[in-house]
This record gives sequence, structure tokens and C-alpha cells, in this order.
Amino acid sequence: MIEKKKTKEIHVGNVIIGGKNPPVVQSMTKTDTRDVEATVKQIHQLEALGCEIIRVAVLDQDASEAIRKISKAIHIPLIADIHFDPSLAIESMKAGAKGVRINPGNIGGLRSLKRIVEVAKAEDCAIRIGVNSGSIEKELLKKYGGPVPDSMVESALGFVKVLEDLDFTNFKISLKSSNVLDTIKAYEKISHLTEYPLHIGITETGTLIPGTVKSSVGLGILLMRGIGDTIRVSLCSQPHHEVVVAYEILRALEIRKRGPEIIACPTCGRCEIDLVGLAEKVEASLSYLDLPIKVAVMGCVVNGPGEAREADIGIAGGRGTGIIFKKGRLLKKVKEEDLLKEFLKEITSVMEHPQDTSGRTDR
Repeated sequence: MIEKKKTKEIHVGNVIIGGKNPPVVQSMTKTDTRDVEATVKQIHQLEALGCEIIRVAVLDQDASEAIRKISKAIHIPLIADIHFDPSLAIESMKAGAKGVRINPGNIGGLRSLKRIVEVAKAEDCAIRIGVNSGSIEKELLKKYGGPVPDSMVESALGFVKVLEDLDFTNFKISLKSSNVLDTIKAYEKISHLTEYPLHIGITETGTLIPGTVKSSVGLGILLMRGIGDTIRVSLCSQPHHEVVVAYEILRALEIRKRGPEIIACPTCGRCEIDLVGLAEKVEASLSYLDLPIKVAVMGCVVNGPGEAREADIGIAGGRGTGIIFKKGRLLKKVKEEDLLKEFLKEITSVMEHPQDTSGRTDR
């Protein structure tokens, strides 16, 4: 079992971060924040998938003012992502943001930080020190010869001292790079130097498949070492993929379980149904369920139920037909064209009676 490093507890709205609490899943909208309707719609979709904190880009005053309407229409805390202009952080917090992400490399000097902290205290908001390898202070780049882990850590710790000197401690830290190994090294180093909670992520990872691989490797290693209080999977893809991948990483490490776990065989020459299509339809149909059940989609009626014996419920295909099983035991045999429909009926039954997944009372 993974032993999570105990960090200082902070809060973003009503969400508690750090301590011994499991990592919190967050994402970022890909809409124009000034388009309130589109942004709220996207956030509602992410909420349904289990997103617990949402971040929005604040490019100008119109975007910061839009937060007033957006924050009232959603159910999870909103964080404003700010670069260059400290006044946008102030306006966003006054408009309803529960936190701001600011980058030490581009937010301005001490005077700007003091203004931000004063409002964060008054509005009971959190701050994320968001160090990014692409925007580290010039003097640190010169000192270390580039955006290496040491320069990222020093940038963050310098900002930590400033916030502490201003008597503000409701903050977390991130050290993101598109280089997986640099990101791991930076987080490992800072986790030994501070007790503040860490937001982990690999930035600019690419499209869905390479981004998922990079994020899974980097975040998986950090989480295995007990590092990570909030998590965002950054993908050049639809935002719902970020939330789904984040939960799958946490599930694989047995840190958190949310929604159905889909087990599907890779198919082979014995498969006589469209298993890939069937598995994709099952996954899409169950994507918004919160019940943490194990679902198997197998291509062979001979070995499928046995191989997926630990699944709460599953289907296995044959030639023009298939079976629905529970804990490896047969429930019913149906035609291939009716397989998905009948299976979803059984899933509904499991949802209504989650305690009845042991296989002891087969019909």
C-alpha cells in the first residue's frame, strides 16, 4: 500500500487539500472564459465525471468578470489562471474565484504579490505557486544554465518565502515541465524541502495517446512515492479525457476508485464479434456512473468468464451470440444484437442493488 507523504492541509473553497487526504482531481477548461454559457456547460460535463476543482484562463478584465456568473452556476471551486497582470488575480478573487494560479516568473515584484495576498486573505482564497519550466526567472536560468529541476525548485522556494513573510500559508506548489524526468526530479527535491501540498502534473504532454503515456509514467512514479495532493493530466484533447485518465492512474495505483473499471481482452483470432466496438459502447454508456464496480468485456465465451472471474458483472461474445455473467457465473445467453441492451439492464440492476454482486444469488 502506498504511504502518502503528509503535507500541510489547505482549502480551495470547500475542498480540503493535503494532510493525509487522497489526491484531488482537477482539470482546466478549454473554452473562452468570456463565453459563460460554453464554459459552464464544459464544467458541468467535467463535474459529472468527478472533477473536483476547475481552472479557467483569465486573459483580460472581461474574463475575470465572467467568473462572477460562472462560479455561481457550477458546483466545484474555480481557480483563475493568471499571467503577467496581478490586477486580474485580484478581480477574479473578488468575482468568486476560490483560488488563483500565479507564476513567479511573470507575475511582477513584491508590490504586486502583496496586493494579491491581501485580497486572498480578505476573500479566503488559495494561491498556487505555479512554476513552469518555460517561464522561470531570467536570473535563475542564467545561474543554472536553463530550466532544470534546481532552477524550478529555487523559483518556487523563493516565492514560498515571500508568501510566508506576508503571513499567508493557504497555498500549494507545482513544478511542471514537459520533460518527465525533470518533473519527477523537481517534485522529489521540493517534497523534501517543504511541507506545503503539491499539485502534480506534466505540462504540454501532447495529444491523447502520448500525453496519457507521459502523464501516467510521470505522475504514477510520483504518486508511488507518496507525492501529490492535487493532480491534473494535461492533454491536447477534450477535457473529459483529462479527468478520466487521472482517475485511471489513481485506480491503477489503488489510491482512489471512482466509477466502473472496464476490463477488456485485447482480442485474438478466436473473437467472433465486434469486441472493440462493444467495449467502446460499454465504456461510453458507463462513463458517468460513480459506482466503483468492475466490468468485464470479453471476446471468448469459453475462457472469458473464467479470466474475468473477479469482475462484478461482464459479457463475453461468441458467434452471433454472447453471455452475461456475474463473478464468473452465467446469468443469461442473448443474441449479439441484443447483448449491449441486455447488459445495460443488468448494470442498472447492479446499481440499484450494489450489494448483490457476489454471485451468490444468480438468476
